[in-house]
Amino acid sequence: MGRWPATAPSICAPALIEAAVHAARHPAYAAHHETVRKRLGRQRGAKVARIETARKLAEAIWYMLTRNQPFAPAGPALPLAA
Repeated sequence: MGRWPATAPSICAPALIEAAVHAARHPAYAAHHETVRKRLGRQRGAKVARIETARKLAEAIWYMLTRNQPFAPAGPALPLAA
């Protein structure tokens, strides 16, 4: 199951991986996720992309909690309609 006593990384890692799977569809993360998947190939690409997205989410969570700010991803700018 895990080490005793359970450490924060061993508890949070599966949750962050699950969140990364869903975050990969968000426009702020989708392009980078796909780029990593295609660059590393079929065998490792999806796994590494998930880990990388999970790390970005962990960083976003850390900044939100330490600065008491809401989630505001800096994604691509919205296209302007003329």
